Amino acid sequence: MLRRFACFAVIAALCACATPGSKRDLLETTLQSYAAVIRWGNFEDALGFVDPATQQAHPLTALDLQRYGQVRVSGYNEQPMRPSGDNEVRQTVEITLANNNTQSVRSILDRQVWRYDEKAKRWWLVTGLPDITQH
Repeated sequence: MLRRFACFAVIAALCACATPGSKRDLLETTLQSYAAVIRWGNFEDALGFVDPATQQAHPLTALDLQRYGQVRVSGYNEQPMRPSGDNEVRQTVEITLANNNTQSVRSILDRQVWRYDEKAKRWWLVTGLPDITQH
């Protein structure tokens, strides 16, 4: 556990002192970290990747959190990211979900838009958490 924390601390420190030339590296690290959090079904931690303005405009409700708690992520298949501007990339991800109550399995498409914040020196998910109510 301590080694895992130390590894995370080193990665966080490297990200904090990222140079402009490492913006792509920071993006890849961010996307990998976000994917890992979603794969583990930890949607509350995934909220830490969402742009604060998006969170303010579309706050999660107790019902949203209950819905996330009713599913298990059984697949996360990313398509290659596509730049859509100097500080923006798009990525489509197929997320496979299993309902904890019914054991039914279905897939949703999560069309993510990530923007780089020059001031914060980090990438933010501006499209919010995956919409698991899709059919």
